Amino acid sequence: MGPADTVFSHPWTAFAVEEAPTPGVAVVRLTGPGRGNMMGLAFWAELPQLFAALDADASVRAVVLAGTGNNFSTGLDVAEVLGSWLERLGPGSRAQAAQRTELLSVIKSLQDGVTAVATCQKPVIAAVHGWCIGGGVDLISGADVRLASADAKFSIREVRLAIVADVGSLQRLRGIVGEGHLRELALTGKDISAQRAERIGLINEVLEDPASLMAAALAMAAEMAANSPLAVAGTKAVLNEGREEDIARGLRHVALWNSSFLHSEDLLEAVAAMGVTKAARGTPPGR
Repeated sequence: MGPADTVFSHPWTAFAVEEAPTPGVAVVRLTGPGRGNMMGLAFWAELPQLFAALDADASVRAVVLAGTGNNFSTGLDVAEVLGSWLERLGPGSRAQAAQRTELLSVIKSLQDGVTAVATCQKPVIAAVHGWCIGGGVDLISGADVRLASADAKFSIREVRLAIVADVGSLQRLRGIVGEGHLRELALTGKDISAQRAERIGLINEVLEDPASLMAAALAMAAEMAANSPLAVAGTKAVLNEGREEDIARGLRHVALWNSSFLHSEDLLEAVAAMGVTKAARGTPPGR
C-alpha cells in the first residue's frame, strides 16, 4: 500500500473492502465468484497486508468477512499455488532438500495469512454462505465469530487430496468444535451442513438466507464497534494469550511434516483427478 492509500481505497485484487453503513464496521469480501472465490496467489499475498491495514486504521473497529457470488470459498487454488512447484519436482521420490525448503516457505506464508486474521486487534466475524472448503475453513477458524446461512456447507477436505491440512484448521478448531468432532471431520474429509456446523459449535448461529446472514453479521459487528476500542482489543489479546502460542507450535509441526511428506504419488494422482472428481460429484474440488 502506498502512503496515500487507505484500506478502503487500495486496489486489492482478491478482495473488495467497503465501509458498512454502521460507523466503524468494515466489510471484506473475497472476490472471484466465477471460480468459487478460490484462494490463489493474489489472495495469499494480500491477506496479511489487508489485515495489517485494517489493524492500523483507527476508523475500523470491527470486520465482517464474507464471500461473493454463490459461495464463501471453495478453498486453495491448488493448481495456481502448488502447480508449478509440483511440476518442477516431478515424481515424489525426486523431491530434494532445496525444493522441500521452498515448500516449507510456501506453507509458512499461507499460515501467516490466517494468523493475521486471528491476531488482528479488531474483532472479525465470518459470514459464510454456500461452500466453505479447505482453505475457507482455515480462514474462518481465524475469525472470532462465525455465522452462516442455511445453505452453507463445510468441509476440511485436505485428506481427500492426500494432504495434511496445514494452514490452521487442525490447530484452531480444536478449541472451537472439540477433539472428537475435529477428528471426525479431518479424518473423513466429509461435507457437513450449516445445521450440523451449528450443533458442534463451528457456527454460532444459522440464518435463513444470505441477506439475513449479512444483516445479522453487520448488527453483531455494530455491537462490537460501539464498545471501547481499547477494551475490545485488550479482551481479544487476553483471549488469544496462550492459545496462539500453542497454535504456533502446531503450525510449525505441520509445516515441517508437509514439507517432508506432502509431495507424493498420492497427491499427484489426487491433483490430476480433481477435474474428474468435480464433474462426478457436481461440487467444487477445492482444498
